[in-house]
Amino acid sequence: MRLPVIPTIVFAQLFGGSLWFSANGVGEALMREWGIGPAQIGQLTNAVQLGFILGTLGFALTGLADRFAASRIFAVCALIGAAANAAFALLAEGMASALVLRFIVGLSLAGVYPLGMKLIVSWVPEQAGHALALLVGMLTLGTALPHGLKLAGGGAWQAVLLGASGLALAAAVMIFALGDGPHLKRRDGAPRLRMGAVLAAFRLPVFRASALGYFGHMWELYAVWTLVPLLVAGSSLATLAPVSGLSFAIIGIGALGCFAGGHISRRTGSAPVAAVALATSGLCCALFPWVADAAPVGLLAFFLVWGLSVPADSPQFSAMSARACPPEIVGSALALQNAIGFALTIVSISWVTALVADWGPKVAWLLLPGPVLGVIALLPLLRKPSAR
Repeated sequence: MRLPVIPTIVFAQLFGGSLWFSANGVGEALMREWGIGPAQIGQLTNAVQLGFILGTLGFALTGLADRFAASRIFAVCALIGAAANAAFALLAEGMASALVLRFIVGLSLAGVYPLGMKLIVSWVPEQAGHALALLVGMLTLGTALPHGLKLAGGGAWQAVLLGASGLALAAAVMIFALGDGPHLKRRDGAPRLRMGAVLAAFRLPVFRASALGYFGHMWELYAVWTLVPLLVAGSSLATLAPVSGLSFAIIGIGALGCFAGGHISRRTGSAPVAAVALATSGLCCALFPWVADAAPVGLLAFFLVWGLSVPADSPQFSAMSARACPPEIVGSALALQNAIGFALTIVSISWVTALVADWGPKVAWLLLPGPVLGVIALLPLLRKPSAR
C-alpha cells in the first residue's frame, strides 16, 4: 500500500527541518556552558547556512538534483544530518568542533529542503502552490521545534539535539519508502544536462522575477528567526512565559501563515499572496523599534503577526519558480535559487547578531530593504495574471 503522498512529504520536512535550528533552540544553555554570546550563536547558524549554500550549489551546478531519484537523495542526506547533529550533542566541546558539525548539518539539509520541493512537484504538480505551502509550513514548524523540545524536556541541552536527530531518521525512512512521483520525467529529445546549464533559468522572465523576490524575502527570514529568542529575552515578554515557549509560538505560527497563503493562492495565484506577506513582514521590520516597549500582551500580538507573515511568501516563490522552469531542470533551479537566497542570510544574520547588543530593537531596520526590494521585484508578476 502506497503511503499518502502529501502528508508523508510534509511531515518528513517537519522532522528533517528540526535539524536546522536545533543549536539555536538551546542557545541560552550553550551561552552559559561555553561562555559565548549572541554573535557566536549567529556563527553557529551561519555554519549551517554556509553548508546549505555550498550543498545546494553543488546539486544545482552539477545537475545532481535532477540526475538521481529525489527520494534517495533526501533519505541519505537526512541520515547524514541526523548523525552530524547527534555528534554535536555528544562530542562537541566548543566552537571549533561545533562549527564543523553544524556545517555538515547544513550540507545535509541541501538534500532535504529543495529535494522535498521537487518531490512535491513530482507527485502533485497541479497542486504545487498549495502543497508547497504545506511543505514550507512544516519546515517552519520544524525550525521552531527545537524550542518546543527544550520547553517540553526541560533537561540537558543535548537531549534536544538528540530528539531532533531521531526525527530526521524518521524522515529518511518515510521518504525512502514513498519514492519519487511520476511527473518531472525528462522530455523526449530534451538536451543532456550540462554543468551549469541551470543558470539559463535566469533568462526566463517569470523565474527571474520570482527569484529576485525570493532573495529579498530571504534577507529578512532567517535573521528574524535567529533574532526572535534574543529580542524576546530582552523584552517585557520574558515576564509572561519562558523564552523557549514564546520563541516556539512566534516562529511556529509561521506554519499557519504558509497554510493560509497556500489556500488563498488557489483563488488569487501565488504572486499576490507573496506580495502581501512581504509587505506585512516589512511593515513589522519598520514598526518594531516603536512597539518594542509595549505592554507584554500587545507586544506578543505584534510578534505573532510578524511570525505569521515572515515565511508565508516562501512557498509561493518556490511554486512560481518551479512552474516557470522546464521539467528537466526544476530540482537544479530550485536548489540554485535556495543557494543564492541562503547566501544572503549569512550576511543579514552576521550583521544583526553583531549589532543587536548595541542597537537593540532598531536592529530590525537593517532587515527592511529585503521586503521592500522583494515587492518591487514582484511587480511584473502582479501585472501579468498568467504568470501568477
